[in-house]
Amino acid sequence: MTVIDWLLDSDPSIRWQVMRDLTHEQPDVIAAERSRVATAGWGARLLTLQAPDGQWGGRPWSHDWTDTFHVLEVLRRLGLDPESEQARRAVGLVREHVTWRDGAPVETPWADNRFFEGEVEPCINGNVVATGSYFGVDMGPLVDRLLGEQLPDGGWNCEVENGATVSSFGTTINVLEGLLEHERATGGPAEVTEARRRGEAYLLERRLFRRKSTGEVIDPGWLQFSFPHWYHYDVLRGLDHLRAAGATPDEHVAEAIRVVEGNRDPDGRWPLQHVHAGEAHVQMEDGDGRPSRWNTLRAMRVLDWFAERG
Repeated sequence: MTVIDWLLDSDPSIRWQVMRDLTHEQPDVIAAERSRVATAGWGARLLTLQAPDGQWGGRPWSHDWTDTFHVLEVLRRLGLDPESEQARRAVGLVREHVTWRDGAPVETPWADNRFFEGEVEPCINGNVVATGSYFGVDMGPLVDRLLGEQLPDGGWNCEVENGATVSSFGTTINVLEGLLEHERATGGPAEVTEARRRGEAYLLERRLFRRKSTGEVIDPGWLQFSFPHWYHYDVLRGLDHLRAAGATPDEHVAEAIRVVEGNRDPDGRWPLQHVHAGEAHVQMEDGDGRPSRWNTLRAMRVLDWFAERG
């Protein structure tokens, strides 16, 4: 069995992305496979777990992965068709019912905000923008807030309220993904595109994993790849964002590409290297150290992007 055959012997959410990004099937073939995300496999399973009040896990957000925020993120990454009846129903329930007060252990100033109005942390709000934009929600006000929170070095940091003055990779990647989805949904307001590119420059100036000042590796954990990665940053996530954004790869990503190549197993697959602790509704991989279809798919399309555009 080839690596492509192995990838295709899987869930519809992986199959349709393989068809789009690796085997380049016809659009109607890709769309037909993508439509199955709502009716089979992981996507269908997650959709059945939504409560009548629009929530998953009884909360808008939690430190596990069973809540509304994280399930919607997974559905987005699975590629649930936002035009499908199932997506419209699920997102409609969230828009109608879910606030940040629901199930919250403490009172917060943003408790009465509707889910897609977001809260105060840019790392969370970036993800909310990505999910809302993907599923057709007007995220303009929250995008405006994020643009106003961009730091002089080009990125974002959730710890500004605690005194941080420079950006973090983790917050920045979440905001960048949100801005890109907003551009796709709206046609790309110039100020949003400009802010996104400044944020991407922040990552590129640091070769996606090194300190700008000393060149040392910021966090060795970023060289190991996970999926779902949730709000965590790693090199593969950064590269996959740049690919999705249509960036032209150059010497700033060359070392990160070598990291991806170095993580490939002799059989041509990539392992799951880090499972982030916490409960989840579905298990999509076999565990740490085992071959990972998600990592293999993402690594292969990143390497194709580098080979074709670099």
